[in-house]
Amino acid sequence: MASANAHKAIEIAEILAGHDIQPRPHDLGDIVENEKTLEGNARLKAVAVCNQTGSPAVADDTGLEVDALGGLPGVRSARFAGESATDVENLSKLLDEMRKVPDGDRTARFRTVALVVFPDGHEILAHGVVEGTITSSPSGSGGFGYDSIFVPDEGKGLTFAEMEPEAKNIISHRGRAFRSLAKMLED
Repeated sequence: MASANAHKAIEIAEILAGHDIQPRPHDLGDIVENEKTLEGNARLKAVAVCNQTGSPAVADDTGLEVDALGGLPGVRSARFAGESATDVENLSKLLDEMRKVPDGDRTARFRTVALVVFPDGHEILAHGVVEGTITSSPSGSGGFGYDSIFVPDEGKGLTFAEMEPEAKNIISHRGRAFRSLAKMLED
């Protein structure tokens, strides 16, 4: 597992239940995610872990794309409010940017790229997308990141943060990407 985000690692492990996923090496330093695409950032992380361990490595990168903001925060979702911003700071900045956007124009999507890199350089890539809308205020205590303000179209009006983890994983971008990746690995 290349992710240093504990919340993501738990979610990915739940989605890939039945596969032997080892945690990220503790002695691996920070990986600067400076690529311009989700795929590029996922590859940076997977290659770094693969090179250090000599084992296949799985990584992902996720972005929230808000239509009214021209696709922002996108690949910068984790750093939208600054390089060392917290989830709360990123969420607050997004809500501030969206304060004048009417309800009908608050469409967005979460996009995930999941990637496995093998020691021989071979890789397998999968994508997952979920469409939805941005609320005007946070709701729910589960999840992380932007989950409390994202209502998936398939979510019965609940934000990701209001859903049970199992229900979220069924329809989420990350769930879709990693189920697709698991299928490719099995094939």
